[in-house]
Amino acid sequence: MLFNSVEFLFFLPVVFGIYWLVLRKRESRNLFLLAASYVFYGWWDVTFLFLIFLTSVSSFFSGLYIGRSTGETGKRIMLWSNVVLNIGILCVYKYFNFFSSGFASLMSAVGWEVDAVTLQLILPVGISFYTFQALSYVIDVKRGHIGATTDFISFMAFISFFPQLVAGPIERATNLLPQFLSQRVFNYEKAVAGMRLILWGLFKKMVVADNCAPIVDSIFGNFAEAGTVNLWVGAFLFTIQIYCDFSGYSDIAVGVARLFSIDLMRNFQLPYFSKDINEFWKRWHISLTSWFRDYMYIPLGGNRQGKWKRVRNTVIVFLTSGLWHGANYTFIVWGGYHALLYIPSVFISKKKGASPANSTPGVVRPVLMMGFTFMLVMIGWIIFRASTISEACDYIRLMFTPVHANVIEGKRAICWSLIMLAGEWAGRKYESPVDLFSRGIGRNTPVRWGLYVALFLVELLLSGTAEQFIYFQF
Repeated sequence: MLFNSVEFLFFLPVVFGIYWLVLRKRESRNLFLLAASYVFYGWWDVTFLFLIFLTSVSSFFSGLYIGRSTGETGKRIMLWSNVVLNIGILCVYKYFNFFSSGFASLMSAVGWEVDAVTLQLILPVGISFYTFQALSYVIDVKRGHIGATTDFISFMAFISFFPQLVAGPIERATNLLPQFLSQRVFNYEKAVAGMRLILWGLFKKMVVADNCAPIVDSIFGNFAEAGTVNLWVGAFLFTIQIYCDFSGYSDIAVGVARLFSIDLMRNFQLPYFSKDINEFWKRWHISLTSWFRDYMYIPLGGNRQGKWKRVRNTVIVFLTSGLWHGANYTFIVWGGYHALLYIPSVFISKKKGASPANSTPGVVRPVLMMGFTFMLVMIGWIIFRASTISEACDYIRLMFTPVHANVIEGKRAICWSLIMLAGEWAGRKYESPVDLFSRGIGRNTPVRWGLYVALFLVELLLSGTAEQFIYFQF
């Protein structure tokens, strides 16, 4: 079920009430959260539950074996068996048809006609997210970063925790699992902070992303006839849409988790105010970026083996990250594009604690750097959004070909996008702009609640047509 659905509007209060008012023991609360999470996930398709159950059980017992085994060879075999099983499941459901078609095309290119074998499988929602979360647990147990848990229910709840189950953040066992293994007490301040995050996340999703979506679909669906200005509008609005859609989900996920006194990691940190691509990737989808850093980039050698091997490692990680997003060459090219943008930072050393923006007085240079970085990221999102590589190239080419359009689309969506960006900039020192409601005149309780109600009404009355979260397909 969607966070912005009527079903979830009833689901969350019921789960919250039973969790705090009826249940008292940690074990019963974990069991209840597990059941609630399976209801939440099974709402899309009950058959999806088998896969997450298989991933959870295999990872639990793999971790248990590794934790109890004294032989290094046995630990390694169990680790790789778990990796092969879970990556195998992911590849079958997400990539089998892609690789099968690619193999058939390759054989055809060399003169051998081979029919592509395709499977009629529905891609389970969020499979990449919970698969990576489960893998990180087993790897961390093998590395000795966390002890293998013997609490089956707590582990199952850790993998399937419904706020972050289908679109992250991809949590580490070192952060989230201990919270399920300890008694939780209701924290009013944490719950209030969570509600503020939920309110802002819903604004970004319902008012901004969902108002951008139909304009983006219209322009990208007919980009050859859209006109130059509309092509730029479409690129800008998709850049805003994917951010508000995904970061909005993350804000809601973190906020909902806090209602249960559980802390999730921050997944976005104002990425569109980054001054270079390196900084952008430290702020965008932080849980995935750090996952690839810790479980792929560093094991490949990281920064330790010279600059050219660091370039190799960077390219591998970005291409893999692109493929993680979906079975399409556009995602791989998008990853390669960002690798090319990132590589210069390998050869340019910066003094620790300093940045080019900070070394120049005034605000002109930092603003120009943010604008240039935003432009580079926006071009990348065109590749990401396009159906094919040739479509992406044509779209970008036409953006720089002066063609007049009779009607400029998306004015309302542009206004909401600018309001969102202004709000995030104004509230950059806080968790969300809604925190500003409790400052200044907001210290007056009626005024503060008036602002909360006003924002909620904006979300109800001015939202776009409800769209599924973009990252559910990944």
